[in-house]
Amino acid sequence: MMKTKKVLLKGLAAIIAAGTFVATPLAAEEVTLRGVSCFPIGAPPGVPFENLVTEINEKGKGVIQINLLGGAPAIGSPFQVVERMAQGAYDIAGCPEAFFGNIIPEAPALRLQEKTFAELRENGGIDYFQEIMNKKNTYFVGRHHDDGAFNLFLGEGKAIDKADLTGLNLRVSPVYTAFFKELGATVQRSSMPEVYTLMESGAVDGYGWSVRGISPSWFPVTKYRVEPGVYRASIHTVANLTKWNSLSDEARAILNEVVIGAETRMEGTSDHAKQLDAETFKMLEENGIETITLEGEEAEKWVSMARQTAWAEFIEQNPETGPKLKELFTVSQ
Repeated sequence: MMKTKKVLLKGLAAIIAAGTFVATPLAAEEVTLRGVSCFPIGAPPGVPFENLVTEINEKGKGVIQINLLGGAPAIGSPFQVVERMAQGAYDIAGCPEAFFGNIIPEAPALRLQEKTFAELRENGGIDYFQEIMNKKNTYFVGRHHDDGAFNLFLGEGKAIDKADLTGLNLRVSPVYTAFFKELGATVQRSSMPEVYTLMESGAVDGYGWSVRGISPSWFPVTKYRVEPGVYRASIHTVANLTKWNSLSDEARAILNEVVIGAETRMEGTSDHAKQLDAETFKMLEENGIETITLEGEEAEKWVSMARQTAWAEFIEQNPETGPKLKELFTVSQ
């Protein structure tokens, strides 16, 4: 009888132990996201995303990591990065809106914003844009870097003194194509690595680019920077929506903390942003790039033409969503 009782007790203990084991949640496995950049690895406009990945990997140990697979054009056209991400080839990407307008036609609103991203998160602008992104299986995490305004850069002997680009052949991206054409320029598109060759050979007279993102390798073929700058050269972190929704709350919190933290640091009036501008302008000056500053009516024409052409093109392409985005993203109508 005693022997039978001992056996029963041992069996009960085993059942309790097994139940305890089953009831104890297993530690969540670390998730690794496949990350890509719309810029060549190491190129100035791509470095902020590379730094972002490093910060996420440091803070996300044991929870979430990003394996940075490479950047365009080595991994393919920059204009296909976000599209392929939406299809599941990648999980997260660092790209300017200019490279995902083919999948999100409303993406240019991100460069035309006249309100801070903090204001856009408060007034519903980002929420509305998020709804648009989600329909294409993409998720807007945040603006992790601001490369400053876009400037026109010109080669030797191509200086201008008014808002007239007649006779100039310029390298463009979708960002400022309508603007430059409206002022009389002929335009052609190319990838980032081709800019130096086009300028050096004289195939183009200048190019549009973000002031903080200009490549030092272009300094020898660049003589002038035209002010005022227009729009904002924002670079964003976007993710595959399905993958984003599959992440744990802890993993999403880490991504949001790092990306939106960078977004806040990059606001135009921050000390960090002012320091970046000072360093950039000094670097350009030291490398022989002179500043052409349009003034008075010519400056007003330059800025108003940039705004009018961009929003007219935007609303024509997005008649249903464009007016609301303009209302949310701009200061005045």
